Amino acid sequence: MVSLDMIFDLLSSESRRYVLYYLTEQEGPVSVNDLVGTVTEWEDTPPAKTHLEQFEEVKVELQHNDLPKSAEVDFIKYDQDEELIQIQGEPPEFEAFVAIARIIEQPAMD
Repeated sequence: MVSLDMIFDLLSSESRRYVLYYLTEQEGPVSVNDLVGTVTEWEDTPPAKTHLEQFEEVKVELQHNDLPKSAEVDFIKYDQDEELIQIQGEPPEFEAFVAIARIIEQPAMD
């Protein structure tokens, strides 16, 4: 069972929330590059940065911080070598918190 503290900790970072929003929509594993592309689109890009610069910055942040942190719960599987991540068998209370956060935040989705 995932604790309330862990749920709030996972939701405390904007980029980690974007990761969770995206992963809860997917069936099966997704590539880190696909995930990074979506998170990059949802984040506000500073005008001085190119899309490629922003993509690389987001990728480094996700790979070194957010994805390992997310994988601390047993229902998020992150394979660093294969660069794949997925949510599998998440508890209903986790799904509810992520859904509510997404409704409140409303990231710019296509």
